[in-house]
Amino acid sequence: MSSIRKIFDLKAGVIGTGFIGPVHIEALRRIGVQVTAICGSGQAREVATQWGIPHVFTGYDFAKLVAAPDVDVVHITSPNRHHHRQALAALAAGKHVVCEKPLAMTTTQTAEIVAAAKASGKVFAVNYNVRFYPAVLQMRAMAQSGALGEIIHVNGSYMQDWLHKDTDYNWRVLASESGELRAVGDIGTHWLDTVSFILGSPVVELIADLSIFHRTRKRPVGEVQTFSNTAPEKTENCTVDTEDFASVLLTFANGARGNLSVSQVAAGRKNSIRIEVYGSKKSAWWCSEDPEMLHFGNRDGANETTIRATAAFGSGATGFMDYPPGHVEGFPDTFKMNFRNIYSAIVKGTEERLFASVSDGHQEVALCEAILRSHKSRSWTSL
Repeated sequence: MSSIRKIFDLKAGVIGTGFIGPVHIEALRRIGVQVTAICGSGQAREVATQWGIPHVFTGYDFAKLVAAPDVDVVHITSPNRHHHRQALAALAAGKHVVCEKPLAMTTTQTAEIVAAAKASGKVFAVNYNVRFYPAVLQMRAMAQSGALGEIIHVNGSYMQDWLHKDTDYNWRVLASESGELRAVGDIGTHWLDTVSFILGSPVVELIADLSIFHRTRKRPVGEVQTFSNTAPEKTENCTVDTEDFASVLLTFANGARGNLSVSQVAAGRKNSIRIEVYGSKKSAWWCSEDPEMLHFGNRDGANETTIRATAAFGSGATGFMDYPPGHVEGFPDTFKMNFRNIYSAIVKGTEERLFASVSDGHQEVALCEAILRSHKSRSWTSL
């Protein structure tokens, strides 16, 4: 109980007030962490009022937020191009950091953050929250214990449709704002990080194909929120320089092969992550749009479908589930469990660290750069 009380004593500041900022705020409230400061664009005051946050720094004045004495942990949920300098500023101010992916725009920037984080002695996590679905934790336990046998190959996808129309627009479609990779960088990296986490093995070689379907989009005159379904009244043509969909073939360090399809123009798929792990003994597969269910495949016997938190599901997610079976734990719960693990590491030091580290964040950006090199050269590329 004493460690839980210490978690309650920690205070957080959140940079960014778009879609993902309030997701962080809600999850922090659920583990008992008070959010004392917020920093963002014009809607910062509105978000602060909604959540009862006492200190508001408008105009993205992150320097004041990281310097605030009642902020112990800085959560960075701003657009990608800001992550580098905001992370360095938070570390320089002596704060622990939780940063949205990507860690930064280039491996030059991420390497600088890695060095600063290690020198600081502070906990630095990158928010690859998909790791904390109970089914993912169970697949990881089975893959690494040998219950699936030797891993032969992994198949999967991450599909969304929120950018399906040419009238769908977000700052992520511009390389200058989000980086040269969009579909892969924004959502594909979640799949890639999760599968490496499950296997306990990084990607060492790949070949990639990227494609743009909407080469011109209708950009709203004014700000638009992520996942917004509101049609803008006034638009202007905008040339798109990031991919709408992609395919990647992968080789992992343990010899397993993989293939990933990723798309943000897949009609009907709202937020669908699918992971299929095929081993020499049996297989396991799961989809985020049906998060309670984990499936096992057998060569000679009947296939199995199990429900989270039952005996047949397995014990790999023990400690990362709060509700009984049938009481669905999904997307918001992954943030809660991730943050609980991060904040426990801050107060305990020796807590098992299942969250993505600053080095993991660096690795994912290196992976993205390799995917870009492969696409441009039309060849297999090593990391």
